Amino acid sequence: MAAIEHSPFSPRIGRIPIRHLSPQQPEDRWPSKAYAGEVVPFAATIFREGHDVLGGDLVLLSPDGETTELPLEMRVKGTDRWHAEALLEQEGLWRWQIRAYTDDWATWHHNATVKIEAGVDVDVMLLAGAQLLERARGLAKGSPDARTLADARKAMQNTKQTPAARLAVANDARVVAALQRHRLMSHVTLSAEQLLRVERSRAGVGSWYEFFPRSEGAKRKKDGSWVSGTFRTATRRLPAVAQMGFDVLYLPPIHPIGRVNRKGPNNTLTPGPHDPGSPWAIGAAEGGHDAIHPDLGTVDDFVAFLGAARKNGLEVALDLALQCAPDHPWVQQHPEWFTTLPDGSIAYAENPPKKYQDIYPLNFDNDPEGLRQEILRVVRYWIDLGVTIFRVDNPHTKPLDFWEWLLHEINTERPDIVFLAEAFTRPPMMQSLAAVGFQQSYTYFTWRNTKTELEAYLTELSHETSAFLRPNLFVNTPDILTEYLQFGGIPAYRIRAAIAATASPTWGVYAGYELIENVARPGSEENIDNEKYEYKQRDWAAAAKNGSTIAPFLTQLNTIRAQHPALRQLRNLTVHYSDDDAILVYSKVLPGRFVRSGRTDGIIVVANVDPHSVRETTVHLDLAALGLEPGSTFDVKDLLTGARYRWGAHNYVRLDAFTEPVHILRIDYPKGL
Repeated sequence: MAAIEHSPFSPRIGRIPIRHLSPQQPEDRWPSKAYAGEVVPFAATIFREGHDVLGGDLVLLSPDGETTELPLEMRVKGTDRWHAEALLEQEGLWRWQIRAYTDDWATWHHNATVKIEAGVDVDVMLLAGAQLLERARGLAKGSPDARTLADARKAMQNTKQTPAARLAVANDARVVAALQRHRLMSHVTLSAEQLLRVERSRAGVGSWYEFFPRSEGAKRKKDGSWVSGTFRTATRRLPAVAQMGFDVLYLPPIHPIGRVNRKGPNNTLTPGPHDPGSPWAIGAAEGGHDAIHPDLGTVDDFVAFLGAARKNGLEVALDLALQCAPDHPWVQQHPEWFTTLPDGSIAYAENPPKKYQDIYPLNFDNDPEGLRQEILRVVRYWIDLGVTIFRVDNPHTKPLDFWEWLLHEINTERPDIVFLAEAFTRPPMMQSLAAVGFQQSYTYFTWRNTKTELEAYLTELSHETSAFLRPNLFVNTPDILTEYLQFGGIPAYRIRAAIAATASPTWGVYAGYELIENVARPGSEENIDNEKYEYKQRDWAAAAKNGSTIAPFLTQLNTIRAQHPALRQLRNLTVHYSDDDAILVYSKVLPGRFVRSGRTDGIIVVANVDPHSVRETTVHLDLAALGLEPGSTFDVKDLLTGARYRWGAHNYVRLDAFTEPVHILRIDYPKGL
């Protein structure tokens, strides 16, 4: 048997071990992610043998080549976990490393204090201290600190003084400051270089509103048929959406809708002659994914709609649904892009028990290169027209390597393009879509409704997956009307909106939410008379006049978000405790050094998640997480009601789900915090 040849040994650990770096993607295959204006927490585990005192720095290299160094601190002694935060505002690929070192001065100071007080090795320790001061003087050569350090060395060598007096030199404020500027380091070790991609702010912060343009301005005729809304009539709705504080308008597919197997009202298989069908059944004789439904208008009308949206402060997100109606042009032109069954028919889409007889899914294995290039062409087409955000329908039903390729191609050309993954699927796929490049992700938020569920899930989103997955907390969709909303009435709608708007920097609603459209089709989680299959005529003016809308509440939430930078951060959420199993408590705090005003911004949210009850309980706060000293009392203002309270670590609350289900409390920090 031949001897096994061994490669030369190369250690994988440095002189000072640096491990478990964060933020980092699982397996470290792709860069971790942040968005412009995000405060990113960096951390590493740093330790070494013996008892010497360690120090560490975060070394950041910006996309334009500027280096920034920030000191690390071990916030919980004995954990060996070191932390630093950085506000990253420049878009692009950042590089970072952790530098660890033995702090020779701190090590000496600790040992000297202990030994000299005990009368052990006094002369040796003072001599060692003087030598370190001389070494520091060399580092400070040419600066005023050199004189300070030289004088300190002489004072420490002055044998006419007592050992205690000579040791006191080390605590002189001028000496301490000089040594902070000229640190005495040994065993300097650098971690492996890490990558972090900072994308534009909209990739991580936004308030989304979804509407069907065909419903905005749609009119029913006397014979029961409808006149479709158009881009021009939908333009009239833009000011109202913007006035509610939303900044992203999401449109379901705007393409021609297939006629073969078209669905009728409530997903029936028997459509009438005037039923418009589902916009997700894309493609007909008028064209496919690069065409606009003739009822909505022309390409010029769409471009004008985009311009009108921008004037109202709205960015338009377009649906990218990679699937086809049976009469899509691709079916005839490229049958190899679909799955053919043994009987010669093409397989339609299924999500058991749901069946989508009006949709053919694409097969990415028969002609992967041809299909990839066609999809790339389609996406580029809409980008050229002015679309900068895509909400991608069911990305989990397409190969992951396809998405990695497509997003790389697009974002290399246009780093500003944002893709949202609509993937209500298993965690590995949902998280991997985010890992390979999707800027945002739908989540399980709609199905997390109890206090326990929300505590665990909000913690996961803000801390465990935040290095790569950015949650968009939609409160409802055309497909999702949960039992919580069906049976919780207005309180449920207010509670869910308040949590979504404050727990995540990105959230969204589907039109009709503000009107409490909560009647489901029997046996489903979908609204009855679902807008996916028919026109929906809503009288927004009448609802505002008679008060049957929570639009003012949504406006209030978006106003609070705009005014409080702490709510535009993802990774700063802390769950607190209450004595009641229905009272959820969390905070979001942004230290003053990251706020333009220089004053810490802190929000406490207390929500009664039971929409059918009045709850009284005690809330227990982690004051350290709020940036406050133990035993502190402080003023808070409820930003929803204007009420003011004096709070501390333990506070009584009463939340009536029918009148006041949620507190959104602004902490009035003392000046200087």
